[in-house]
Amino acid sequence: MKIYEVTEPKFDLVDDTSFFMKNDPTFYRKQYFPVMTKIADRHRAGKTIDPRKELAPMIEKGCSAYCTKFNMARNPEELYSQEQRDAIIDKLFAEEMEEIKKGEYK
Repeated sequence: MKIYEVTEPKFDLVDDTSFFMKNDPTFYRKQYFPVMTKIADRHRAGKTIDPRKELAPMIEKGCSAYCTKFNMARNPEELYSQEQRDAIIDKLFAEEMEEIKKGEYK
């Protein structure tokens, strides 16, 4: 291990933003839970789910809320690349589909 690895911990914007969206009480209640409930309903009905279409609006709001709450940037476009946004969608969709298959979000 190198000294800078101890003094400068690695910051993962995708993980941190995903964690924020799932754990901020206001964002979760107003944005996250309703979207995941809709996805769960579509899954139970046997309908196809397009993660980008279903999650992209929520991700945009989450990135904005994250920037505002932690004073990271004036707008999310300054902080998040499209690849990072896509990675957040992929991460949250994969994690939540596991939970939906277990019966969550009823």
